[in-house]
Amino acid sequence: MSDSQHTHKPGDGHDHSHKLQPVHKHSQGGDSCCGSKVAAPAPVHAHEDSCCSSTAAAPALVQLSEKTSADARLSSFRIEAMDCPTEQTLIQNKLGKLAGVQQLEFNLINRVLGVTHNLPGTEPITEAIKSLGMHAEPLEAGVEAPAPAPVKKHWWPLALSGVGALAAEVIHFTNAAPTWVVAIIALVSILSGGLTTYKKGWIALKNRNLNINALMSIAVTGAILIGQWPEAAMVMFLFTVAELIEARSLDRARNAISGLMQMTPEQATVLQADGTWLEQDVKSVELGARVRVKPGERIALDGEVVSGSSTIDQAPITGESLPVEKTVGDKVFAGTINQAGSLEYAVTAAANNSTLARIIHAVEQAQGARAPTQRFVDQFSKIYTPVVFVFALAVAIIPPLFMGAVWFDWIYRALVLLVVACPCALVISTPVTIVSGLAAAARKGILVKGGVYLEGGFKLDYLALDKTGTITHGKPVQTDYLSLDPTADATAPAIAAALAGRSDHPVSLAIANAAVDKNFAALIVDNFEALGGRGVKGEINGQTYHLGNHRLVEELGLCSPALEEKLFALEKQGKSVVLLLDNSGPLALFAVADTVKETSREAIRQLHELGVKTLMLTGDNVHTAQAIAAQVGIDEARGDLLPTDKLQAIEDLYAQGRRVGMVGDGINDAPALARAEIGFAMAAAGTDTAIETADVALMDDDLRKIPAFISLSRNTASILKQNIALALVIKAIFLAVTFAGLATMWMAVFADMGVSLLVVFNGLRLLRK
Repeated sequence: MSDSQHTHKPGDGHDHSHKLQPVHKHSQGGDSCCGSKVAAPAPVHAHEDSCCSSTAAAPALVQLSEKTSADARLSSFRIEAMDCPTEQTLIQNKLGKLAGVQQLEFNLINRVLGVTHNLPGTEPITEAIKSLGMHAEPLEAGVEAPAPAPVKKHWWPLALSGVGALAAEVIHFTNAAPTWVVAIIALVSILSGGLTTYKKGWIALKNRNLNINALMSIAVTGAILIGQWPEAAMVMFLFTVAELIEARSLDRARNAISGLMQMTPEQATVLQADGTWLEQDVKSVELGARVRVKPGERIALDGEVVSGSSTIDQAPITGESLPVEKTVGDKVFAGTINQAGSLEYAVTAAANNSTLARIIHAVEQAQGARAPTQRFVDQFSKIYTPVVFVFALAVAIIPPLFMGAVWFDWIYRALVLLVVACPCALVISTPVTIVSGLAAAARKGILVKGGVYLEGGFKLDYLALDKTGTITHGKPVQTDYLSLDPTADATAPAIAAALAGRSDHPVSLAIANAAVDKNFAALIVDNFEALGGRGVKGEINGQTYHLGNHRLVEELGLCSPALEEKLFALEKQGKSVVLLLDNSGPLALFAVADTVKETSREAIRQLHELGVKTLMLTGDNVHTAQAIAAQVGIDEARGDLLPTDKLQAIEDLYAQGRRVGMVGDGINDAPALARAEIGFAMAAAGTDTAIETADVALMDDDLRKIPAFISLSRNTASILKQNIALALVIKAIFLAVTFAGLATMWMAVFADMGVSLLVVFNGLRLLRK
């Protein structure tokens, strides 16, 4: 199928199910999490660990057995306490030992665990989770999990902990009371603020997991055993406060995605069988139902306009800055805002399957596709934490035993090392940055299908683009009219329109549409005949006329050098030329072209400013390709390409060491899209397959979103590097300070949790850009 044949766009009422079918992508040097293009999260190993105390939600699929048995079934559970990788790791390790459990799927955003198993019941699963100090509430199959309720915590235990820790420090420093009084006050502070930490730490140690709760529990207990009561209390209080601040900060990244769903109203005005209009819960509205929306209201469900016209603010879906005109037959999307007039539309998708719902689901799934930096950090942390723990033990034992050092001093230094042992800031730096970047992109109408693509976008140095529907509108229009016979000036346009109106060819339709506004008198066409690959002919008022291309003129023997010159000049501009002829010769000439989008020129300019070179790949002829490329400033253009030729063009660029992205909107682009480093799908709003299978889906036809994506990718990569450097440098400095005997435990808490907060806030900056 040629590039020029794809003239339909989303929203025109045509079927787009052919678009971008799933195609496997070649592995690109480790930059793809699994070497193939998939919408589902990338699987991770069952022993994968993260010691971060709280991090951005990331759905993850954990395969515990090589094959899923035929009798396996999926059970889902709501676990309110499961909101970070600390709990995920505990559950993963516990259920991984349970016979019959084959696969786990974690959705930390909604705190839902999916378990694929062949157990006779779910009791063993709930009991195993209960042993970890968590409650698993079974969810009914096929029922959407409700949004997690906010966890309410009393403020007074933390306040008591803070007062107690401060009082213990002051009394100890001023010697105002005996040591046992200081110990009691400190113990009250530790138990009121750190009982949850101790409980989680004990569960982690029982399951042989050195997470931050376990390390902090060991450090505080060690401080108590060597008589450092005030410091133990202050460390536990500061850790609890830092945990609270960190959790609140990360909620912002989490809510940036889940909060999108709040843009859809809960009620819709629905036409009832008796002709009345009633407010109805959107979840109960059936497909095909007629819904009314007033000016200023948000549209509740996806649908197709059946009555009225208005302008719609589609920014929540497509990122478009200007409202879009909507009339009968146009699509509308849930979450968008009706501005001017009243509309009635027929529902085309259920509430949980709207375009906005699919976008949110896709972004949630995307967080499971770990970016290269995140995979590196996860692997690093699995080695780093146990090594530092063993090193801390060596620091506590070796100097006193073999070097005559003071036991108290070196045990204290070892406890300080334990406080900073967990690479919390390092682990947390990547997911919160990736989540913020994914949410920021979604707000701009750019749906990124994984951190691997968000992080990889900054590497692109070449972008290949399809022409029709990508650079151009994909809808040919008449651009030129030239009379060739003065005696036919008054009648030629009407005759051409009458003949063109009988054909469904895009070029003929462009000529017919151009005549609509001129109110020509309707002409009756007799003996109409389509001439394959050349044009059409018919009789009007007893006279035979032909409407066709250059080839038809030559076949009729009516061509001339002067006419050839005119035809060549127009064809060189990338236009398709159609001539109206009678038996005596050509009467008029019509030129049709697929016009360039104004945004395409600006997009190409922005790409060049970013240092990205451009290449146009099209099935149209070489003249058209070069003409369009010249209009928009594309570096190179290739025409007369089949889908396999487009794929070869991408391969050629890879052979030159280029990192290539590909932009397209049709199935003929699928091989090249699959092979490219990142495949960009145009105009994905309302198109299931594009949303589900593209690496990056641009929700409207605006090509400027690609330089915006590359800029966002560069910002994301920059922040990731800043966060990793900050975490490692501060760890290294503090280790040196600890060996010098200048560090205290509460200073270690400030250093460790402080840098964690810094990387969180740094990552959240992406939401403000």
